[in-house]
Amino acid sequence: MKFEKKFEFFDVTADVGFRAHGKTIDEAFQNAALAMFEVITDTSIIKAAILKEIEVESEDPVALLYDWLSELLFIHDSENMIFSDFEVTITQKTHELYSLKAKAWGETFNFDKHESKDDVKAVTFHLMKVKKNKEYHVQVILDT
Repeated sequence: MKFEKKFEFFDVTADVGFRAHGKTIDEAFQNAALAMFEVITDTSIIKAAILKEIEVESEDPVALLYDWLSELLFIHDSENMIFSDFEVTITQKTHELYSLKAKAWGETFNFDKHESKDDVKAVTFHLMKVKKNKEYHVQVILDT
């Protein structure tokens, strides 16, 4: 099954849910980040002017997805950054330790240029999934 879309949204009461896809887990995590920022603004007009390097470690892929998106949201909130391009590399260091190293490109949010859609308050663990069939699929619900 080949997916034409990188992600799609689904209905969740009072929150925003999405499923992101990728041929690899790295690509699925990249597309999850893109989906989260699409909730915040129109990612198609974000310039890749600033590079942020991010590293997180977690005990399993679901916790790693949560930590990855939460770290991006922290940078967004603390530095007023928005991103549209991501390069993610995930490795399993031990049975219970996964590592993510990423590069995120974006720019400072500017109300004159960028549309303000929804305010994402937090990433949640509620119904969060990381699955692999022929491709990888992740599911996330954002508190908005």
